[in-house]
Amino acid sequence: MKRYDLMHSINGRGTFLVSKVCAPYLKKGQNSHILNISPPLNLNPKWFQNHVAYTIAKYNMSLFALGMAEEFRGDGIAVNCLWPKTAIFTAAMEMLGGGGGVKDQCRKPEIMSDSAYAILCKDSTKHTGYFYIDEDVLKSEGITDFSPYVYNTETEPMMDFFLDENHRSIHSSQYGILTNSGSGVSSSESAPQPQPSQSTTSAAGGGSNEVSQVFEKLKGIISEDIVKNTNAVFQFEIKGDNGGSWYLDLKNNPGSIGLGEPKTKSDVTLILNEVDFVKIFSGKMNPTTAYMTGKLKMKGDITKAMALDKLMGKIKSKL
Repeated sequence: MKRYDLMHSINGRGTFLVSKVCAPYLKKGQNSHILNISPPLNLNPKWFQNHVAYTIAKYNMSLFALGMAEEFRGDGIAVNCLWPKTAIFTAAMEMLGGGGGVKDQCRKPEIMSDSAYAILCKDSTKHTGYFYIDEDVLKSEGITDFSPYVYNTETEPMMDFFLDENHRSIHSSQYGILTNSGSGVSSSESAPQPQPSQSTTSAAGGGSNEVSQVFEKLKGIISEDIVKNTNAVFQFEIKGDNGGSWYLDLKNNPGSIGLGEPKTKSDVTLILNEVDFVKIFSGKMNPTTAYMTGKLKMKGDITKAMALDKLMGKIKSKL
């Protein structure tokens, strides 16, 4: 609960406290703004299932903005939120992504600072109660070339948390008429989608006996050096006709792989379907992207999963 309390103290309580203390001074100012770095209120359940405590902590910030925009409207104080459309490479993303390897799939922090500057220059009496997306803000300023904000122009940046594919900036007044859509963008997002058949998933790049083939190839790659540097036991719960429970012991020399439970308690359990498992280990899907989009779930020590992410760069060329 310490991590929970810290997270909510900073995100929710911190937002309320700073706004409360600053409000009397902002009322005396000209063109006063409060800008929260928090997402639109997207109620799609996938953004709650893997990290409900974090989601609520960020949404608390957005709810405060929703309320304060109306509370301070008459005082000329604009209260808005800003959120990146894509992942931004920060120290936190480097940690979650397992190192600098995720950098190419992110944009630079400058896209957020430029967007914030554009928002803070707007008339506070006319622009309040918005949940802005950075890319939309810059487009409204006439910027259409986003290549200066990327690290690798040949790689498409991955979408950030809390945004569905067609999500756009939204005003708080729209939430009252879009509650059936879940995301406030498209009603199709809220409807359960049919799952692809086995024949469809196999054609997508996974399935059949490819799961066991991946583990067989991993056996030939394990070395004393990899075990020493990884120092973790992974449990895989792979869904699908050809999945099952597998373990990868990279803690105890000489390392081992097999079906079922490991002899040593696993450090982290990774849960995903067989198609995505094959894509990740063949280099067709980034583990961080899979986690952020809900395709990969984890239980246990997530920092150990980061070690596996680093290991992927070494082994995918050999698989």
